[in-house]
Amino acid sequence: MLKIPELAMNPKRTVKTKCYGQVKTWTDREEAKDFFLEVMMNTEGAEHDRYTAIYTQLVNGLTYCTDEN
Repeated sequence: MLKIPELAMNPKRTVKTKCYGQVKTWTDREEAKDFFLEVMMNTEGAEHDRYTAIYTQLVNGLTYCTDEN
């Protein structure tokens, strides 16, 4: 069962992330979320904040997620 109604979710599975100036295209949103959740949990300080920003954007369904303010 999905936590968010299907109509509210972004149907695109591909997503682009920009972290520390490097752009990466992910073919699977869940894979990107798993990656950023793991690195977010294993870092602290400013680095943790960057990964948290990207992870939050991924969870919210954005197709382009960045660590820039």
